[in-house]
Order: sequence, then C-alpha cells, then structure tokens
Amino acid sequence: MTRTGAGVLLLGVRHHGPGSARAVRAALEAARPRIVLIEGPPEADPLIPLAAEEDMRPPVALLAHAVDEPGRSAFWPMAEFSPEWVALRWALDHGVPARFIDLPATHTLAWERDTDGTDRDGDTGPSEPDLRIDPLAVLADTAGYDDPERWWEDVVEHRGVGDGDAYAPFAVVEEAMTALRDAYGSGGHQRDLVREAYMRLQIRAARREAGDDAVAVVCGAWHVPALRRQSTVAADKALLKGLPKTKADLTWVPWTYRRLARAGGYGAGIDSPGWYGHLFAAPDRPVERWMTKVAGLLREEDRLVSSAHVIEAVRLADTLAALRGRPLPGLGEATDAVRAVMCDGSDVPLALVHDRLVVGEVLGEVPPAAPAVPLQRDLDRLQRRLRLRPEAQEREVELDLRGETDAERSRLLHRLRLLGVDWGRRQASRGSTGTFRETWRLRWEPELSVRVAEAGVWGTTVLAAATGRAEADAVAARSLAEVTALAEQCLLAGLSDALPAVMRVLADRAALDADVGHLAQALPALVRALRYGDVRGTDTGALAEVAVGLARRIFAGLPPACAALDADAADEMRRHVDAVHGAVGLLDDTDDGGGTRGTRGRAADGLRPRWYGVLRGLSGRDRVAGLIRGRAVRLLLDGGELDQDEAARLMGLALSRGTPPADAAAWIEGFVDGGGGGMLLVHDERLLALVDGWLTGVPAEAFTDVLPLLRRTFGAYEPGVRRTLGELVRRGPGRRAGGAPGGSGLPGFAADLDEGRADAVVPVVRLLLGCAEDGERNEPVGVGT
Repeated sequence: MTRTGAGVLLLGVRHHGPGSARAVRAALEAARPRIVLIEGPPEADPLIPLAAEEDMRPPVALLAHAVDEPGRSAFWPMAEFSPEWVALRWALDHGVPARFIDLPATHTLAWERDTDGTDRDGDTGPSEPDLRIDPLAVLADTAGYDDPERWWEDVVEHRGVGDGDAYAPFAVVEEAMTALRDAYGSGGHQRDLVREAYMRLQIRAARREAGDDAVAVVCGAWHVPALRRQSTVAADKALLKGLPKTKADLTWVPWTYRRLARAGGYGAGIDSPGWYGHLFAAPDRPVERWMTKVAGLLREEDRLVSSAHVIEAVRLADTLAALRGRPLPGLGEATDAVRAVMCDGSDVPLALVHDRLVVGEVLGEVPPAAPAVPLQRDLDRLQRRLRLRPEAQEREVELDLRGETDAERSRLLHRLRLLGVDWGRRQASRGSTGTFRETWRLRWEPELSVRVAEAGVWGTTVLAAATGRAEADAVAARSLAEVTALAEQCLLAGLSDALPAVMRVLADRAALDADVGHLAQALPALVRALRYGDVRGTDTGALAEVAVGLARRIFAGLPPACAALDADAADEMRRHVDAVHGAVGLLDDTDDGGGTRGTRGRAADGLRPRWYGVLRGLSGRDRVAGLIRGRAVRLLLDGGELDQDEAARLMGLALSRGTPPADAAAWIEGFVDGGGGGMLLVHDERLLALVDGWLTGVPAEAFTDVLPLLRRTFGAYEPGVRRTLGELVRRGPGRRAGGAPGGSGLPGFAADLDEGRADAVVPVVRLLLGCAEDGERNEPVGVGT
C-alpha cells in the first residue's frame, strides 16, 4: 500500500507517463483527498488556477528565471498525459487545494551559478553523469529487457486501470524503487536528498492542516521511499540550511512535444510524446486508431494508402506482439507494421511518421492572464495584429515588402533577430532576387521565451528593446565590419532612432581604420543597406555619404595593399576587389526614381571612373600578384573599359616565357575564374589559343605545380562549357572544321557574324521586352532558321 499511517497517499509516477496519469486519476477518485501536493516549485502556487482557464492548452511549462539574470532559467514541462497535470486538473475540478512542494526555484536557480546540468526530473541542477543511474533502465535490465521504454509499456501502459485496487500500481512501483534506493542510495542524485528534505517538511505542514483526512502526494517514483522514510524536522532543516538564494519570477509558457522528447535535451523527456499522447487520449482500440491516423498523414503526402492497408497493418502489429511475447502491440510493433505495409519497406516516409506523429509537432497555449514581462506582452500583441502565429512546425513564409503588413512582419523578425530571439531564419528567395522580397523559415521553440525575458533589459517593447540593443552593440563592436553589418540590420529592422548613433560610431571607426581589408569588408554591407532603404522608404543620405567616403579611401589604399602578397593573402585580396567592384556598381547606379539621380547618386558621382582607374593601375603593376592583375583585367573587360585586343595583349604579356609558371597560372585563375569565364574562352578563341599555347609550353618540372590551380579554376565550369572547350582544344584553337584557320569548327560558330540569322530573332526579343515598333505584328515569330 502507498498510504502512510497518517493518511498520506504517496503516488509515485513516471513523469509524462500516460499509464501513470490514468492511475493517478483513478487513485484520486478513489481516495478523494482534501489536499493534493505535487512535485514542482512552490513559487508557482499562485499560477495553479490558470490551469483551469479555457485558453490553457498543454503542453505547457512552468518557467522560472532569475530576475537579475533572465538567462538563468529552469522549466517544469507538463503535457495532457503528465500525471502532475492530471493531478492539477483533478484538484481544480473538485475544488481541492493543490500545492507544489519541490525545492523552491529561488534555490534551484541560485544553485546553478556554480553547477550546470540537467537532473532526472528536468529542472536544471548539478549533474554527475558518471554516478547517476536511470531507475527504469535498471528495472528493465533486471526484467530481461534491453529497452526501458518497451519494459515500461509492457508493465504499465498495457495494464488496465479500474479493474481492481486503484492503489495497486503505486504499491508495486514503490516496492521496486525501495529496492533500488536500498542498493544504490541516492544513485548519484545528491541534490535529491535536499529536495526530499524540503518535500517532507511540506508534507508535515499539509498533514497538520488536513488533520486525519487524506493528503495525496504526486511525485517521481524515485522519491517515494525517501518521503516515506522517518526523519526528524531538525534533520531536514539542517539539510536546507545555507542554501544560496536568488530572486525568481515564474510564469506559464507554451511547450512543444519536440522539446518534451529526450532528444530535445530535456532530462526527464520521453522518446515518443506523440505516441504517449495518443495512448492517453484513445478511449479504446489504440492500435487501430493509430494506424488510421498514420494512413491519414501519408494520404496528405500523396501516398497511396487504403483502408486495406490499415487493416493489414493492425493484423501485422498484433502478430508481431504475439511472436515477441508482448501483452499488446507497442510502438515498436506499430512502427514495424507501418514500415512493411504502408511504406513499402522504406524508411523515408517512416521518418515523416516519426516526426509528425511519434514525436509530434504540437505547441501549447497559455492564457493572456499568465504573468509575462512587458516585452513578451508587446510581442504577443504584434503577433496577433500581424497574424504571425507562433507554431511548433517549421514553415516557410514569403514576404512582399511592397505591402505594409509584410513590411511590418519583416521588421518584427529582423528586430527579434537583433535581440537574439531567432524565431525566423532568412532563406534565399525563390524566383526573385529583388530587394522587395524576403523568405523566412519560422519555428517557435520554448527556449525563445527565455530569450525574450533576457531581452527585456533593453526595453518594454520590441521596438524600444531593439533600438537599445543596437546602440549598445555599436559601441561594443570590435571591428568596422561589425558596425556596418549593424547599420544594415538597423535598416532592415526599421530602427530609425538607432541609426544616428550607429552612424556616429561608423564614421569614427571608418576615420580611424587604415586597413584596406577592413574597409573593403565594410563597404558591401553599407551598399546593401542603401538598397534595402529603397524598398523600405528609409532616409539613407547619411549612410550614402559614409559609403562614398569609404570607397574613396579604398581607392587610395588598395594599390599599395596589393603589392608583395603571398598566395593566401592574394586570394583574400581578390575577394575584396570583387566585393568593392560590385559595391561601386550598386552605389553609382542609384536614383530617386523616375530617372533622376538622388542624394546617393550625386554623392557617388565619379566613383565608377575612379574605380576603373584603380583597376587599370593594378592590371599593369608587376609587383601586384598575378591573381589580382588577372582579375583587374577581367573586370575592366566586363565593364567595357577594355577591348578584346587589349585584353589579349595583356594576357600575352602575362603568359610570356619570362613569367614564372606559378605567376602565369595565378593570372589565368584571376582572369577566367567566376561567372562567364568559361564562355569568354569559348567565344574568344584568341584568348583560348593564348592559354593553350602557354599551357603546352610549361616545363615538365613546373607542370605538376600549376596543375592543381588550373584544375580548381576550370573544374568549376559547367559540364557543357568544359565539353565545348575540350572540342575547341582538340581541333586546335583558331582552326575551322576543315583545318583552315579562323573558325571554331563547331556547329553554330562561324568566322563572321551571320546577319540574317541574327535579324531573325529581333522581333521575338522586342516582343519579350514589350517594345515592338509601330507597324510590327505583336505576335510570336518563328525562329526556325
């Protein structure tokens, strides 16, 4: 029996065990206690009535965090099949007082300052992994099971409740736990001795209040032998003497099945919360109902699953249970049957079943009346107004920033990211590269509630907190690139009040930083921020002035910075040159709409010619690394500042016999690397002939040194480009198919332009561009010539 002589009913449970939950409900109905005591932080007693609110939907968790350090926190999760939740709801439904009796959170959180880890019951505390034992694993091993979950299913979950003594299941579990405590003592759970002393004191107080009437205690089965053990009040108080303290706040927060799972890092977690939730909710025939649920999921994913599949899967699960000597089919038998019958033996659709049903993607809800920091309340209000509901299942959201609602959603997500609340992650947009479109992947995790509490130190609203955080981060930034990235974040998040402070820091850092590499890293972020300002309607005039000043300093410092570099430094500088080239192009191509140049355009006047002048200087300086010289020539060629003849002349000089093979190979890499490099060689056989002639003339002893570099460069081309280059080289660059010089010899390539064939496509191009001339028929034109 689990009743003490003083009328205390000790109900030892497995946390989040549906069998334990059903047994607790039956025992409480039979005993009708006057007080229900539950394992949990006593500071949460005022929050118990919220469990009866209509808007409270488990899984939920009690969250405790230190007031002066919100990141120091602990959770006590509860699902609808958790015995603690069942006991709470039973007490509220029957008007019986319910109280939490575990060690107060004020001690739990303070204890963590010196020790980290997660104890067996899920709240954070000291961890001793080499000494701790898993009671279920020991009992399962003793019974001859290699899987504790399977043992628990056989002895508890498959046992009916209500067919006899309602207290019998607890008596059996207590007997087993008593044997374990006798053999292992605290089992490495040293902190449990302190917790159990506090629980005994609370039980004594409840007994004095209830008199001879029953007091029910719902706690982890591991604690029952210690709570039954006779101990003096003085001994228990001695264990609690001198415990550290910290001020703590508690509230209810939504939880998820995924975080309830052991794989999610929760110490008292279970492997299959979705399956356990199904077992607890199914009134009868749980296997049949489970197979029906699985079939519905697979049908939603367009798999052919019929009612015959369901029937056969149930029969197979029953057969497997009989062959394995199990009283009823468990999750293992159900999974094997689903794999064989509904998934055709494949684990790919089975993984979907595991994620969506076995683990589950349920997110609980808490009522608005639950205590929360002001920042959390503001976030809740914004989520409701913007119809951006937190969900446990990951989902993708496409935002069009030209619409006000989507623009506000974008600003909210960017502000939260700046605060460290990573609810959303940016993804590459499909089908559009415009700055007016954003793609986000959203998933709400319970730990984000802690991040929101931490961010509350910066302000009481999301806007105020993000502004305060941005200003503080700007001052604390260690590099110029960090400040420019922060300026970009401010524009993305619409933090107009923070931008002036960030710009002051940016201007000061830019004026003091003489490292060209740092300046080159900072410029692209500034220019991107200017582009983002276009679609968000942000005044970025001050930002443009800084960006232009930064570009001019780069122009002045880049040539000497590119001299006498080794291979690694040259490669890094090449990336800086590419980044600056793209940034200058964007910065120079700005206007206010309608074709008139605005503040940024006027500030950037003359940047592009100056930049091309820098590139010309780099392309002709012998002390500049070949990789950078080759890149400079390529950028000039692509920009129309260099004609083909001049490019061929410079390549010929770089690949002359007097140039060391390694330097020549680096020049080639800089010239042909990146987008369009392969097609450039395909269409200009003079350049290809120069490369081919140089490569065939490389001495044998130097060939092995340059081969890896060339392989890295040409191996990045598309297969079709490599194949075409191979054909051209095989036939000899500069020779026609019949052996005459001057043509490629490939179909579609001629020595001169075929004006007839070129004219045939002009009407189609005009139609595609929407610029058909008067008198032309605005309809498709055949191009079969």
